Amino acid sequence: MGKTPTTGIRLSRPEIWLDEHGDALYRYARFRLNDAALAEDLVQETLLAALQAQGSFAGRSTERTWLIGILKNKLIDHLRKTCREITVDTGSDEDLDALFDNASRDHWRSPPSVWDNPPAALEQKQFWAVLSDCLSALPARQAQVFTLCEMEGLDGSEACKVLGVTTTNVWVLLHRARLRLRECLENHWFNHGKGA
Repeated sequence: MGKTPTTGIRLSRPEIWLDEHGDALYRYARFRLNDAALAEDLVQETLLAALQAQGSFAGRSTERTWLIGILKNKLIDHLRKTCREITVDTGSDEDLDALFDNASRDHWRSPPSVWDNPPAALEQKQFWAVLSDCLSALPARQAQVFTLCEMEGLDGSEACKVLGVTTTNVWVLLHRARLRLRECLENHWFNHGKGA
């Protein structure tokens, strides 16, 4: 808990971590898991792990960043465990047939909508609520792949290790997740004038 010579950043008292960072940690987990009880459990596990590892805090980041890093690892461990219990369902080609106009799938039936100002939409709380709903509507495996690759920043090979599937399955699942999320966001956000 001492001061680091290079940055001077030190940890606060562990008994105030929940008050200071609990909401941010919960939002981080809740958005990625869409399960309130599980998010609470992971926050508790994170705080316990941080308490045990406080001596290893090097002061190279803020306290919140350090705690979110621990939570991210807990989240990945959880996904790794649950992914082993879920069978791989890459879906059917009917999903793609509904989006494209021919067997070669080189033309959209209905091209993607123009999203007026995506960066502004990302800053709106309502957008994040709609995205969370869209993520929860995905099949579990697709949501997990999307979360790992697009939200946690894992590359394909890392996602393969976490999920215990082949590279091909990861890319198929990610592709299908993106297509479904695009359709869901267009139906529930961008085409309703909220993303403008």
